[in-house]
Amino acid sequence: MIERRPRIGITGSAGTGKTSLAATLSHLLGLPVRAEGMRDRLAAGFDPHSLSRDGHRRMIAGDADDLALDLARDRGGLITDRTPLDMAAFWLANGFGVDDPAATEALLARAVCAMADYDLVVLLPWGEHPIAADGIRSPNPWLQLHFQTVLEGLCHRYVAPRRLLTITGKAPVTAVASLVRDRMSAGVGAGRADASP
Repeated sequence: MIERRPRIGITGSAGTGKTSLAATLSHLLGLPVRAEGMRDRLAAGFDPHSLSRDGHRRMIAGDADDLALDLARDRGGLITDRTPLDMAAFWLANGFGVDDPAATEALLARAVCAMADYDLVVLLPWGEHPIAADGIRSPNPWLQLHFQTVLEGLCHRYVAPRRLLTITGKAPVTAVASLVRDRMSAGVGAGRADASP
């Protein structure tokens, strides 16, 4: 029997260390990383404020669909530094649920379905790392807390408890990566873990 390689989703607000954890896990587990598309756009000079409200909705829906399709296509194991529930949280935190309830229901249904493709979802804590004013993400901690609260609610509601690893406390990325590797090796993904030293 061929053992399937793991599929790990990393989630959390800006500045929680998703990209750093994804890179460390990639090295540790030999898995490719499916990077967040928005980070690349912003680094290339994209200004999200140039979009209309409808353009912003279309971009989030498109990113959600692209990520779900990548998860469905790639069965060789991977790490993502955003999950489909992140896209649903962006949608809800921006108030799009009020604008179009039917589109919201459809987007959330697709996101929940795509989450079943993960073996483990790692939810990183808000506020443990300072957010630099780097022009890529908002340094406003309250905006990030709002997003994180929506995201945590979605994760706790729609990710099977045995596949959700909620990290608490400040910890070096290597400690979190080792914890994830150990959980994957043991076949146990669930729980709450304080990875702080």
